[in-house]
Amino acid sequence: MTLDKLKPGNSGTIKKLSIKDKLGQRLMDMGIYPGLTLNVVRNAPLEDPMEVEIDGYFISLRHDEARFIEMEKNE
Repeated sequence: MTLDKLKPGNSGTIKKLSIKDKLGQRLMDMGIYPGLTLNVVRNAPLEDPMEVEIDGYFISLRHDEARFIEMEKNE
């Protein structure tokens, strides 16, 4: 499952990033890396962007960026 498929209120653990170029580096610079647990807070009214909480801070990601983040959904 990828991050863009998670709904608000769900949480999960990042399994891997499936991108290696500038976007992959940008995601890692923002603190998104494998093994990290994050919570999906909300989607914008038109679904894009989405807001996620990571270690107490909030990041907005576009769905086309979030689809490169492979997740394991926490139950």
